[in-house]
Amino acid sequence: MSKQYFPKIGNIQFEGPGTKNPLAFQHYNPGELVEGKSMKEHLRFAVVYWHTMRGTGGDMFGWGTAERPWNAGEGTVKDAVARAHAMFEFTSKVGAPYYCWHDRDVAPHGKTLTESNKNFDAVGKELKKLQKDTGIKLLWGTAQNFVHPRYMHGAATSCSADVFCYAAAQVKKAMEWTHELGGEGYTFWGGREGYSTLLNTDLPREMDHLAEFMHMAVDYKKKLGFAGPFYIEPKPKEPTKHQYDSDAAACLNFLREYGLLEHFKLNIETNHATLAGHSMQHELEVAAAAGALGSIDANMGDMLLGWDTDQFPTDLYLTSQVMLTVLKHGGFTTGGTNFDAKVRRESHTLEDLFYAHIAGMDAFARGLKIAAKVRADGRLADFVKTRYRSWDSGIGAKIEAGKATFADCERHALKIGEVTDLESGRQERLEALFNEFI
Repeated sequence: MSKQYFPKIGNIQFEGPGTKNPLAFQHYNPGELVEGKSMKEHLRFAVVYWHTMRGTGGDMFGWGTAERPWNAGEGTVKDAVARAHAMFEFTSKVGAPYYCWHDRDVAPHGKTLTESNKNFDAVGKELKKLQKDTGIKLLWGTAQNFVHPRYMHGAATSCSADVFCYAAAQVKKAMEWTHELGGEGYTFWGGREGYSTLLNTDLPREMDHLAEFMHMAVDYKKKLGFAGPFYIEPKPKEPTKHQYDSDAAACLNFLREYGLLEHFKLNIETNHATLAGHSMQHELEVAAAAGALGSIDANMGDMLLGWDTDQFPTDLYLTSQVMLTVLKHGGFTTGGTNFDAKVRRESHTLEDLFYAHIAGMDAFARGLKIAAKVRADGRLADFVKTRYRSWDSGIGAKIEAGKATFADCERHALKIGEVTDLESGRQERLEALFNEFI
């Protein structure tokens, strides 16, 4: 890479908890082993194209505040190639092994699909070179089927078959480039797949169309020979009143109903969990219970605001709980921790991009270490195991094995006469126990 977009900032190094250097890691030490794996392997950090490279600090109430040198052009392929160099310089310097993209964040919209594909091809070739030069890998790609006016009614769920076909063609191309670039997965990000009012919506038909779209994608994945998983990202209220992929349970129900579950895992986002009225840990546990925990969007929201603020994750309770669940279920394989997060509107300098990513990476490194200590201590897991001990033998084991009937349960209830000696859930004690490790 020739031009330097961050010439005053070198590669971010681990300096330990005692450092006062804001451009150094206090806790993220890539080679440090936790439960037999390096932090780098556990966390699989990824920088995202859309917020980091394309974000300007704009919102529904104001223009952008951040002037990025790589966004100063006229929106040409040449500008997009320059932006790719900025992306890889930043990702290299912050030390993330992966990156993620939407197709239209990588390359500009064309006047036609043919022109858009040509633009994507040109930038895709440069991305391939940059990956080879830096060793940075693609965690996953996805298609931006929500920004353009054609997607005002949705993409796969649009009332227009023409729009459905355009969206399918766009996903087809994005899948091809994800495969070409060695992407470890492909994500379906719902965008506008939902409704604003049922007065103009044929809900069953739209759901059927969405399922057919996904089946087409599965068929094309097999034709491509793409071995990575598909991810669906649950997302409520963004921007429609109801979205068909509103939370993990809704996504899993959709996938089961339409015979798609074996082909998909979930990419869970903290801020989306909040908007769905759940905790991040809840969404991860729901996905994991179905064997569908794939990857995460590492961010957080403001509990006092009702929209997707996509803030960098700095809450140690959040990161510890996330990593406790991730470790419990075997850790990431093809998925990882992508920073679908943007600096605040007031944090407009280039340095702020580094400060934000360092903060998020350190928070997740601490969360990983805290979660590992909780697991090594064992008291929390032992309490849960003991709490459910009545299911390990006798009538409980018979029920879990699917060998009990209502009559069996009745005989057991008549025999014991009344349920006695129910134990305390000890919520406050367990919360205090967890606090010991923060």
